[in-house]
Amino acid sequence: MSGHSKWATTKRQKAIVDAKRGKVFTKIGNMIAIAAHKGTDPAMNPALALAIDKAKAANMPQDNIKRAIQRAADKNAATMIEETYEAYGPGGLALIIEIATDNKNRTFPEVKSTLTKHGGRLAEPGSVFFQFARKGVITLDKPLNDDLLMELLDSNADDAAPTEDANGTPDSNTIVYTKAEDLMAVRQKLLDKSLPVLDAELQYIANAPLELTDADAEKAEHLLDALDDLDDIQNLHTNLA
Repeated sequence: MSGHSKWATTKRQKAIVDAKRGKVFTKIGNMIAIAAHKGTDPAMNPALALAIDKAKAANMPQDNIKRAIQRAADKNAATMIEETYEAYGPGGLALIIEIATDNKNRTFPEVKSTLTKHGGRLAEPGSVFFQFARKGVITLDKPLNDDLLMELLDSNADDAAPTEDANGTPDSNTIVYTKAEDLMAVRQKLLDKSLPVLDAELQYIANAPLELTDADAEKAEHLLDALDDLDDIQNLHTNLA
């Protein structure tokens, strides 16, 4: 399946470095706090289970995870708000920007300013979403081969593809795609088979990945990095090939 961009792979590598500075911990903490409003038991709350998995993958301390969950019950804690913005970047790059904030009056101008500074703009509601499909995306710490593909399809996955390094060469991980509603069930089947699940989340996957010129690709990378550096942005989804 196409649509999983090389920038997404670079972002995962960047997250390892960012985690050492605490930036990723802040974003994941917000994700956990928001998910915990629907229930603090991960066994009964799939969104919280996924957020905790992401925290563990980033080596987030257990105390940090507990504090993030407790924020959901703290009446004095700032209320976190989730919103999604649609935008365009250089060369027609399509963007879905998911944010979590305690102050929309701070976050919206930051996002708009960052887009404008790097050749992007906010889009009309609905003008970007139709270019994407909501999918479950699971990352396995195992290279893709025919035997693994058969195991994945037997577990009700839709498709799989090798991850790629910065040069577009397949590396040692596998990206597994599922229907959005099947994500948790497929994840559990893979765990039951002792397959090494690194991450599992819902993503917007582009229906038709966009190829950019070298000049526009460089501008797009600067825009994505600048947006990713904003603390209130939880996830970025693009149609970048």
